[in-house]
Amino acid sequence: MNPTYRIISGQWKAKRISAPKHFIVRPTTDFAKEALFSILDNRYALASSSVLDLFSGIGSITLEFASRGCQDIQSVEMNAKHAGFIQHTASELDLVLNMNIQRADVFDWLKKNKGKKQYDIIFADPPFDLDEKKYQELIALVLENDYLKENGVFILEHSSRMKLEHSQLLESRKYGNISFAFFNKETEVPL
Repeated sequence: MNPTYRIISGQWKAKRISAPKHFIVRPTTDFAKEALFSILDNRYALASSSVLDLFSGIGSITLEFASRGCQDIQSVEMNAKHAGFIQHTASELDLVLNMNIQRADVFDWLKKNKGKKQYDIIFADPPFDLDEKKYQELIALVLENDYLKENGVFILEHSSRMKLEHSQLLESRKYGNISFAFFNKETEVPL
């Protein structure tokens, strides 16, 4: 079966994107993506937000931001075929000017690019079988290296079975077997 997803809103609302059959990916479900973007639409002016999409897969999140008018999207995906698919799809939809797709290991990319740019929204959807220590390393690389703008948010998609704890974790939202963990730049000190 081909990995398929739907663009939820914006210029390409209801557009279905199908990747080649041999791609092994797990795009964020439409249900979860709709809930996530409902939250983001209420908190951010997406068209003027800078976005970093880590573990971009076949572009479900990247293209959702682009369809909503976001002009500054950086996508990082290690698989060359997946990165090429995002580039090709963005070109077909005339969205390519809004995004920069990098083929790289996310951990290496974050180590190499610290201090170069900050983002309003950072989204990461690593493989669910990633070791919990690697999840913690990912959180540290993003939050400790000044990637987030002052009021920015880092959203980490993970299996609902995994319970993440961190001093900068603001909230978690569960949508079936996936959850989104929201982190901010500053450590929240409970009163």
